[in-house]
Amino acid sequence: MNPAELTATLLDVVRATVGDRAGEVEVEDVTLERPRNRDHGDWASNVALKLGKRLGLNPREFSASLAAALVQVDGIAKAEVAGPGFLNITLDAAAAGLLAQRIVEQGVDYGRGVLYDGVPINLEFVSANPTGPIHIGGTRWAAVGDSLARLFQAQGGLVTREYYFNDHGAQIDRFARSLVAGYRGEPAPDDGYGGQYILDIAARVVEIYPGDLDSLPPDVQQEEFRKLGVELMFGDIKASLHDFGVDFDVYFHENELHDSGAVERAVARLRELGHIYEADGATWLRTSEFGDDKDRVVIKSDGEGAYISGDLAYYLNKRERGFERNLILLGADHHGYVKRLMGMTAAFGDIPYVNLEILIGQLVNLIKDGEPVRMSKRAGTVVTMEDLVDVVGVDAARYALVRSSMDSQLDIDLDLLTKKTNDNPVFYVQYAHARTQAVARNADQAGVTRGRFDPALLDHETESILLGVLAEFPRVTLQAAELREPHRVARYLEQLAGAYHRWYDACRIIPLGDEPVGVIHETRRWVNDATGQVLRTGLGLLGVSAPERM
Repeated sequence: MNPAELTATLLDVVRATVGDRAGEVEVEDVTLERPRNRDHGDWASNVALKLGKRLGLNPREFSASLAAALVQVDGIAKAEVAGPGFLNITLDAAAAGLLAQRIVEQGVDYGRGVLYDGVPINLEFVSANPTGPIHIGGTRWAAVGDSLARLFQAQGGLVTREYYFNDHGAQIDRFARSLVAGYRGEPAPDDGYGGQYILDIAARVVEIYPGDLDSLPPDVQQEEFRKLGVELMFGDIKASLHDFGVDFDVYFHENELHDSGAVERAVARLRELGHIYEADGATWLRTSEFGDDKDRVVIKSDGEGAYISGDLAYYLNKRERGFERNLILLGADHHGYVKRLMGMTAAFGDIPYVNLEILIGQLVNLIKDGEPVRMSKRAGTVVTMEDLVDVVGVDAARYALVRSSMDSQLDIDLDLLTKKTNDNPVFYVQYAHARTQAVARNADQAGVTRGRFDPALLDHETESILLGVLAEFPRVTLQAAELREPHRVARYLEQLAGAYHRWYDACRIIPLGDEPVGVIHETRRWVNDATGQVLRTGLGLLGVSAPERM
């Protein structure tokens, strides 16, 4: 009996117990959680406490009535009342053990759900300016964003990964002037970009330009460096992301919004809706009516579009492409930007935090030999994606960046991530998977197949704990998607790895010596393979490999 089945059973029992007032009981009232002390059972519920006061029932007596009914249900071995009305439920071994067979039979589908079944979702992340390599903050968003995309897809979402190239505006001009300075052997402009990568790209521009750059007028020369340099930087960014296991479905260029008239169309739409006005020679959007602290200039008095003008056009573009949910992952310096974007969403007649969500992530610090790593050899000013991957590899980098809540500052110990010990969390989880595969190979050689299966034999304490953790996987993946918290999957995998290692130490899968292969060995083979499947699926949701040998 899995958590969903037990929840449905408990809901039926509650409604049957309250009789005429069953209509007042909602599925949200029935919650289950794992007791910290497994002596208290497999599951605990506070449903009697939640409903007792509302329905005018004594919680402890109500809980006792529920317990009496639950023990009559097949698969439930025991139901007891604790404290003021908590309900502790213990499943019988056979009911719990059936999960192992179901996981193996469902394979990668175990843990999938329907939360976003058929919903078009646009997930925009990284979106670094094409003026330099991806820094460590953008690398965190690459890991988190791609994991979220995988979680949404596992819940049936129709996900489009989108990268927004900010190839319009002053930063591109500064980039072009920096390239020209590098080409001429001059220092970078005061407001420009430095680092070896600027010199490298300038040299590559010279290689691919078909003519003589020195013969061009200064403004034309700078335009060639801008055009070719941005294209080369785009290519480098895409290659870095691909090597990191992140590929985007759409690369959207900001220039398209300004060149295609999309900004004007967005302003016209908002004007029709009554939210645009003119003042002081500029065009304004009434975002203050929708929770922003002030109205925002859309078109400045000189006729140039303000920064938000591109946001209006881009959001409308996404909605016109059919995306019901649009999520944008931004860095910690964008907190003040959220209200105006939510005001924009409401001005278009949409629902803030539903049709548009902004996720804010905190800074990442790399630690080496106990000291912060502050500078990249290549970029000169920031630590880049390549710096991290060169030291620890893609798997360790992705796992480390995703295993902590995105709204907390993250310190990554490079020394720890290079260790092949259980202190290294990604090694600990990957090693658990490799062990399941080694056990399977050895079992094949010993003739221990998945032929027979008697779940009632899975009555060892470590088996109960392991099966309980395996049962949690669908709930974890659902919550990780719903709460936008992929770190829940990583922490779950570490819990599962620990439960598996303890079970492995306590319960034999392969017979000793001349002992014949018994039903218990084959039944445990199902448990081993089920654990391997969940570890493999969970690591896949994080974009981390599941090695078969380590």
